[in-house]
Order: sequence, then C-alpha cells, then structure tokens
Amino acid sequence: MSIETKKILNTIINDDCVKIMNRMEEKSVDLIFADPPYNLQLGEALTRPDNSNVSGVYEEWDNFASMKEYDDYTRAWMSAARRVLKDDGSIWVIGSYHNIFRVGCMLQDLGFWILNDIIWNKTNPMPNFKGTRFTNAHETLIWAAKTPKSKYTFNYEAMKAMNEDVQMRSDWQLPLCTGRERLKSDEGGKLHPTQKPEALLYRVIMSSTNVGDTVLDPFFGTGTTGAVAKKIGRNFIGIERDAQYVRGAEARIAEVTRVKNDACLGYATKKRQPRVPFGSVIECGLLKAGDKLFDAKGDVSALIRSDGTLVSTFGNGSIHQMGAAAQNAPACNGWMYWHYRNEKKELVAIDGLRKIIRRALSGIVLS
Repeated sequence: MSIETKKILNTIINDDCVKIMNRMEEKSVDLIFADPPYNLQLGEALTRPDNSNVSGVYEEWDNFASMKEYDDYTRAWMSAARRVLKDDGSIWVIGSYHNIFRVGCMLQDLGFWILNDIIWNKTNPMPNFKGTRFTNAHETLIWAAKTPKSKYTFNYEAMKAMNEDVQMRSDWQLPLCTGRERLKSDEGGKLHPTQKPEALLYRVIMSSTNVGDTVLDPFFGTGTTGAVAKKIGRNFIGIERDAQYVRGAEARIAEVTRVKNDACLGYATKKRQPRVPFGSVIECGLLKAGDKLFDAKGDVSALIRSDGTLVSTFGNGSIHQMGAAAQNAPACNGWMYWHYRNEKKELVAIDGLRKIIRRALSGIVLS
C-alpha cells in the first residue's frame, strides 16, 4: 500500500528506510539529507593513553560483512531515495573517508549530478590516540541534483548574507555536537554516537530549500534534520529503525518552536532589476535634450540628444559608448560615469535617475 506524503509530514516513521521510501509517493519531496552508516570497520576497542575507552561506533546498523554488502545496501537506499525526490530536488549525503568515495561513485552511477563536495572541518575533532595516522578532522558532504537538467534550489544570496556578505565557500568550520545540544541516554551517555550539530543542518536546509518545502531524512537518528526544519518553516519526514532514537527525536522536536513571524523566515534574494534605457530618463523629463553631462570631475562633457544618445567633440553614441570613448577604454558603465548638475550645482551620477524610474516601475511615485 502506498503512503501519501501529506499524511506523514512532520512525523517520524520507526521502520526500514528502503521499505518506506519504496512505498512513498514518487517525486514527492524537495530535499533529502542522508547520514547513512559509514561502515567504519572498527575491529577492536579504541583506548586513550590513560587506557579509558573511546566512544566509537559499534552498533549493529554500522556493521557490514563485506564491501559488496555495503554497496548493495547503498544502492538500494539511494535508488529508493531517487524515486521519491522531485525532478528539481537535490540530495545531500554525508560521510567519512570510510565510505564517501563509494557513495559519490554510486550517486553518479544512478544518474545524480554532483554540484559540490563540502568539507566540514571540525574545530574540535577527536584526536588520533594510536598515533599511527593523521587526526581525522573532517567529514565530506556531497550535494547533488537529481539530473543535470534539474532546476534545483540554491539560495546563493542568503548564504552570502549569512557569511557577512562574502561568498560562502565549500569548506565549513563547525564544531562537533557537544554540550546541551547532545542528547543523552537514560544511562547518561551519548544517545547516538554520531549526532550531527544543528549548525551543519542549518546551512544545508537554508541553502537548498524554500519555506514550506519538504525535507526527507531516511537515517533520522536523533532528529537534527527535523529540529532545524521545524525551526525555519520547512516540513520534514523522518525514517529511523531504532526505537530509542525515535523516542529521543520526538521529545527533542516537540520542544522546538517554529519562528513565529513569517517575515523572519524570509532570506536575501537578488531580484532582477527592470532594465531602464537612458531614453526613459528623457521621456520622464528628469533630464532633457540639450542638457550637459560631465565626468565625475567635470573635465569631460557631452550634450544629450533627443533620442537619448550623447554628442561630444569625440563623437556620438550611447552613454556607455561615449563613456568608453572619453576614457579610451574598451567598455564603460555610462550610468556611473556620467553626471548631471543638480539644483545646487553639484555633480550627481545619472544612476540615481535610473533608480527613481525603477521605483516608479514598482508602483512608487516619481520624486
């Protein structure tokens, strides 16, 4: 029996992810974040120099008899995930050196189109106690669109705004999940050995979804994906086969409050500005034929003609052509180069007049 997506929004299903995804509606989720078993291949217990045990991953869900068994499982869950992902959706998969290369190859084999590999540099990594290799201080996230033609979501301006108006790079400096954020078991230890920090999921979800989108996490664990999704106005679907993790996730998400003011769920976007030809400045009467334009210093001048072109001793043409000619340059932004004198006889860039017209096109009265 198929499962309607709308009936399982913002819930956690305690079951096997392959089975559930194969029953879900096709092309019904906008984003998938997958934190699958890493197949860490930990043979024996790790100890610190003081002989205390290091908390590793020894759970049954991370044990595979062979690489083939791991590959077969990876192909099964990825195929099921691809089935439920919308054509313009995308998928994130996180892993370590143990599995991420096999994961990337499998994604490409199944037809996904890799967009980025993100390096999560851990600011507080676990040291290498044996001293036999470099400290493993990062994990890798692969971000992929469903197909090369997918019109996937990427909130570039929002990510730039989060990064103090600088393009966000593909190396992210974030700490491990520790302190109050870390869920504890009834015995007081870690509830889940590899709980991811909310800061990591915040970037993933903010960058590649919009408000109201649905995020599927087939390896839900302790619910970081759901907690972040709820907080910033996205829907989530969690699938997790460990009942103890499910209980922890449900309690955690129940305490999360969604941002109340919808206006605060918005994010920076770069809307395409309407094109304004210089002739519109003449038509609107902001300048008129016969007026004189100058460079920023007032040393170079040109006269405005009735068709919006300029004429000067060095030729005639558009504001851009004449600006380039005045500087003997291959190109020029005439809106920034040319200036007019205002009522105070000050030189002001004509770009300000273009902004007035754009406001008018948006329904704001010319002034």
